[in-house]
Amino acid sequence: MEFYSLQNTKIKTSFKDAVIQGIASDKGLFFPTEIKALDSSFWKNIENYSNTDIAFELIAPFVDHIDAIVLKKIIADTLNFDFPVVQIEDNIHTLELFHGATMAFKDVGARFMARCLQHFKIKNDVTVLVATSGDTGGAVANGFLDVKGVHVVILYPKGKVSDIQEKQLTTLGKNITALEVDGVFDDCQDMVKTAFLDTDITDKIQLTSANSINVARWLPQMFYFAFAYKQLKKLNKEIVFSVPSGNFGNICAGFMVQKLGMPIKTIIAATNANDVVPTYLETEIYNPQKSIQTISNAMDVGNPSNFIRIKAIFKNSFRQLKKHLVSYRFTDYETRETIKKIHTNSNYITDPHGAIGYLGLKKYSLKDNQVGVFLETAHPVKFLDVVNPLVNIEIPIPLQIESVLNKPKVAISIKNYDDLKNYLLN
Repeated sequence: MEFYSLQNTKIKTSFKDAVIQGIASDKGLFFPTEIKALDSSFWKNIENYSNTDIAFELIAPFVDHIDAIVLKKIIADTLNFDFPVVQIEDNIHTLELFHGATMAFKDVGARFMARCLQHFKIKNDVTVLVATSGDTGGAVANGFLDVKGVHVVILYPKGKVSDIQEKQLTTLGKNITALEVDGVFDDCQDMVKTAFLDTDITDKIQLTSANSINVARWLPQMFYFAFAYKQLKKLNKEIVFSVPSGNFGNICAGFMVQKLGMPIKTIIAATNANDVVPTYLETEIYNPQKSIQTISNAMDVGNPSNFIRIKAIFKNSFRQLKKHLVSYRFTDYETRETIKKIHTNSNYITDPHGAIGYLGLKKYSLKDNQVGVFLETAHPVKFLDVVNPLVNIEIPIPLQIESVLNKPKVAISIKNYDDLKNYLLN
């Protein structure tokens, strides 16, 4: 399988090189040259497959330079936790994606990518440069901790991640460095993209990215949708997924699974005030904006990188995209009220992102032949300052979180790209 740049179809490379490079030389995102549906028997008999086997069938067509036995071992090591579907109401369920090491959905992609890089046995040291709006930083830090030959540099916006999220990316030390940026997530993301095109840096340092712009971070997110389908197939209903969306990696992966043959008709992109995609679907005008800070901070993205991949999946046809993608925006007030409502009615505690996913299903209005699944992308404990006052109980601190709470924060403050460049070169 080859991958090409979405900026220039003539720029092509292998999966291995796409993972190592992170982004194409022209700043374009890599995209597979072919997406071929799996045999229909796989989807008909998915209940008989283990999660490892499901994941292997989904991702193997896109992976080269890793033989089947090794790839299955990488997948098994990656998926060492559960992905339960929990019923919230009669026709609404949530897919819990927070049972991994840092209690966020990004644990899967980060672990998979780290193991791929380990397998490739890169001759020269690699610097993984990553921007985070919340959970990516912790997941990447944990996934790459102590990986030989890999240095991780994480950029995060000062004062715009939760206390626990900050602890998860600033306390590990070793081969992990945190840079606290005086700005918003989009500033961090822009710096990362600029560094990849700066030959002063790339002539001296091998850079790659662990954001969902990297194919090894993005493609494993296909697994979630298939895991939910496996658990709900017995209901014999059409599944509508509602995805809390920031950089749009998850929802893009959902459409990839659709192309691989899984029967998904509609996916809902549920956003906060950062509503560039809902606006696009209403006006056909894509207008990136400066990100707005909200209580669902992992979605505070004003220019979602992966939306160009979603367009590519639908051959850049606005009409085809609108057949399958619905998008709604929700306020912090609505999010808070929903956290309270779900806890009162269902005795279930969502985090702010999951609450927005739930709101997406409610606004969509499911039909009798449909069942809704919203992605619960992070454990509510990561947002205690928001959630605790709304549910009037103290959420127990899991061991994964407790282990970092008392460690000292270590971060380097930077203001602009020049600061980042100086750090990387020196």
